[in-house]
Amino acid sequence: MIFTDTHTHLYLSDFDNDRKQIIENAIKKGVKYMFFPNIDSASIKSMLNICKDFPENCFSMIGLHPSCVKENFKEELKNIDNLLKEKTHNFFAIGEIGIDLYWEKSFAKLQEIAFKRQIDLALKYKLPIVIHSRNSFDKIFKIIDDFKNSNLKGIFHCFTGTIAQANKVINLGFKLGIGGIITFKNSDLDNTIRYVDLKNIVLETDSPYLAPVPYRGKRNESSYLYYIAKKIAEIKNISIEKVAEITTNNANEVFKFI
Repeated sequence: MIFTDTHTHLYLSDFDNDRKQIIENAIKKGVKYMFFPNIDSASIKSMLNICKDFPENCFSMIGLHPSCVKENFKEELKNIDNLLKEKTHNFFAIGEIGIDLYWEKSFAKLQEIAFKRQIDLALKYKLPIVIHSRNSFDKIFKIIDDFKNSNLKGIFHCFTGTIAQANKVINLGFKLGIGGIITFKNSDLDNTIRYVDLKNIVLETDSPYLAPVPYRGKRNESSYLYYIAKKIAEIKNISIEKVAEITTNNANEVFKFI
């Protein structure tokens, strides 16, 4: 089985003491491909160093996380544009980007501006986007809908919405990023995913956050993707091998890495 973790932050300090071991363990467990969403300019160096050490397994994105959008966001976006323009590094998506109205609302308007400008960068450089949409689905969807006649594609990271919201995402040509929440007893996400065709789903861990059962509450890691795939296989009444195959194909459809 070959799995693809489409969203993992293994470059964060949470893994400073055992990062290489964590990555090698994930690979041994079948998670052959891991995609790193960027946070801001401070996280780029660590992220790229890991991708350099594991060039066949780890792949980077570039973007400004909505929670990091502050007064200096224009400078951050200029840095992103410059890195893309230089073509020194191979970035597979603009991400993670979006709007977060859970942790930080004081910069909500700037988040919206930064999100739109990063969509423009994605279209300029012909890259998919990876969207963070916490407490902001309707606002995010309204913005994305304005680009529906473009070639914009990507993933709604950490999707936890209703079947109606899932269909909206799918109709725009985006994939649903499904992570550890699918294993949580009271999440109700299984009742949505049951009615979503597997061709519209990609797997993610969001490590070190949102570890699936049986590791809920602990540090997440990419090898735990297995438990997410296992839960989806149970919901769909299909083999975990089939989940691995289809979701990796779906990830490749977005990122074009194989």
